[in-house]
Amino acid sequence: MTRIAVLASGHGSNFQAILDAVEEGRLPGVEVALLVVNRQEAYAIRRAIAHGVPLVYFPLLPFRRAGRPRSEYDAALAAIVKSFDVEWVVLAGWMHVLSDAFIRAFPARIVNLHPALPGCFPGTQAIQRAYEAFRRGEIAHTGVMVHLVPDEGVDVGPVVLQERVPIYPDDSLDDLEGRIHAVEHRLLVDALRQLLDEA
Repeated sequence: MTRIAVLASGHGSNFQAILDAVEEGRLPGVEVALLVVNRQEAYAIRRAIAHGVPLVYFPLLPFRRAGRPRSEYDAALAAIVKSFDVEWVVLAGWMHVLSDAFIRAFPARIVNLHPALPGCFPGTQAIQRAYEAFRRGEIAHTGVMVHLVPDEGVDVGPVVLQERVPIYPDDSLDDLEGRIHAVEHRLLVDALRQLLDEA
């Protein structure tokens, strides 16, 4: 079995997509060994409990309050993840940029999902920013990418899979978000299957 850890900060729909793929046999030989959340209100927590996935709540705030550097948090996070004997780490809506203190613990084994095409709209609110750019006539489409995380760059790294997502003139932001999320759920699973087949 290939053991993976998922890091999530919010609703966890992409975490759910991984769980469903494992349970339905679309990610054969994969075990979701750990979910880490950094926000106590993250709905992903309920998903982990419902599926019997080990769960760790590990917030950054206590480190900040103690004046400890971000690298200490990331090193401690890496130690937690390593203690679950995982081979791959999947960032599925993890709303912190990881430093080298974490990245070097899992070289070429960290996968990130971003709701935009390579080089477009890095960071937060990517879907909303793409929607606004479309409304201004600056872009004709957006997309989704899954990539490896080699360093501290934001939403950059070797692309595993990418897919264009159309934006239509009568789209609301909710319409676009729904279309992108549907692609995310499929593309992330496809990318993980490809990476694990090649490993």
